[in-house]
Amino acid sequence: MTAEETKTISPISGSYNLTNYTEVSKSFNWESAAQELSFQKTGKLNAAYETIDRHVDEGFGDKIALYYVNGDEQRELTFREVKEKTDHYARILKENGVVKGDRVFVFLPKTPECYIAILAVIKIGAIAGPLFEAFMEDAVKDRINDCKGTVLITDKELVQRVPQSDIPSLETILLAEDIENIPYEASENSFVEWVDENDGLIIHYTSGSTGKPKGVLHAHRSTVHHYQSGKWVLDVKEDDVYWCTSHPGWVTGSVYGLFAPWLNRATIVIQGGRFKAENWYQLIQDLKVTTWYSAPTAFRMLMSQGDLFKKYDLSSLRHILSVGEPLNPEVIQWAWKNLGLRIHDTWWMTETGGHLIVNLPAEKIKPGSMGRAFPGITVGILDEEGNELPRGSVGQLAVRTPWPGLMKEIWGNEDKFNSYFKYEGWYISGDLALQDEEGYVFFQGRNDDMINSAGERIGPFEVESKLIEHPAVAEAGVIGKPDPVRGELVKAFITLRTGYEESKELIEEIRLFVRKNLSAHAAPREIEVVDELPKTKISGKILRRKLKEREIQKVQA
Repeated sequence: MTAEETKTISPISGSYNLTNYTEVSKSFNWESAAQELSFQKTGKLNAAYETIDRHVDEGFGDKIALYYVNGDEQRELTFREVKEKTDHYARILKENGVVKGDRVFVFLPKTPECYIAILAVIKIGAIAGPLFEAFMEDAVKDRINDCKGTVLITDKELVQRVPQSDIPSLETILLAEDIENIPYEASENSFVEWVDENDGLIIHYTSGSTGKPKGVLHAHRSTVHHYQSGKWVLDVKEDDVYWCTSHPGWVTGSVYGLFAPWLNRATIVIQGGRFKAENWYQLIQDLKVTTWYSAPTAFRMLMSQGDLFKKYDLSSLRHILSVGEPLNPEVIQWAWKNLGLRIHDTWWMTETGGHLIVNLPAEKIKPGSMGRAFPGITVGILDEEGNELPRGSVGQLAVRTPWPGLMKEIWGNEDKFNSYFKYEGWYISGDLALQDEEGYVFFQGRNDDMINSAGERIGPFEVESKLIEHPAVAEAGVIGKPDPVRGELVKAFITLRTGYEESKELIEEIRLFVRKNLSAHAAPREIEVVDELPKTKISGKILRRKLKEREIQKVQA
């Protein structure tokens, strides 16, 4: 590529759902955004109905809704079959006393039943709480306890990680295998509970730099945001075979793995099992995937496999997107050179509920940029007093409120919710960024100590808290160490209690303790024993930034 070509990558010619960003941005408004959604006409709203049932009612019941692949196992379901299954689960939930507003958690692997269970909860007006399949006992317990979940849908394997005696609000555990074995009963009665736009839809727990994970509650009004961003950013068309690699326990896996593509009537792909480059390429080839949404870590791992992609027919691919952490320019250039396709970075957060800053398929890409504000969204770069800074300045990345996907609340924590809005009319992201003269936004870092490993946000406090539960650990400080594949890896600095001596065996025991009791993705990949941790003089708070500075200096040395 020439020097000029590395600065921008022009759009590939094609037919896109949004072809003139500048003109649309001038006239767009959320009120008229979702005319194709039925609630605009009927006045009756339910996100599950819009996502699945609507397509059956509009005559698309026989269209393939999903392909499921897990090793040698392959299944497909039509929209009518997905509707019937969500009705089946909904009936069983109602028979078990679930009513509107209840918090019902779904702890299942990435299978069709996971997606169906989430939609069934929403269909009857309850609030769905998806849990990542790798969570261990404490992660499950903390999340269900926080919002007093009453019902859990899981399976015979994962139920072993549910400490029911430590979750007093949990009244009922339903196993997916048992639900599947109950005969389906067709009913003329609808299981849809019509709701108000601000009624609770789904709750996702996201880690903070301090305290336990916080419950981010979204409302049914988010459906408009999911639909429109799916149409324009994912560029979803009805004949697309769309694959988002994220589990619905993470917000990407629910919003852009389930809601957005199905609201736009695409066929989705659900892939079980662990990452293996050969399997991913084979899946794209066999199912003729057209649109692919993944994370920088995955793309970097594919890059590390060299020319492996040449063994597969990937010609069906037309649109690739990335999320979870800033996308390295090298990854964009690799895809452009080897696949003839651009990877479109996107920026949003669990709290924002949908895309805010995006690279659109009909617009040029500046490698290293998160893109420009989605139509209807206004981005600002603010100083510490909340004043807007001129273009080219580094400051706090903020977004003008409101928009439909914006969280409704942080469960039981009004102070935390209000902290996002300390400057009137702005949502403060916690990221640092700059915006150039053309409106392209470039990420510069985090205001806090959040760790972003393989596209998953990990709160250091949660890991530190688990580390010091081990009898050998006196204190712990956790940081994200720069890593060429994962973006960051979790590294812990610990001091040992009296009577314990450092050994390889002890370090591995501590690492496995966190892995078993918290989750695999949060377990430190490196643990370093130190004599003492850097702290503030007055409060004694561990200075993670000092630990990170030292680590970066060692990496660069």
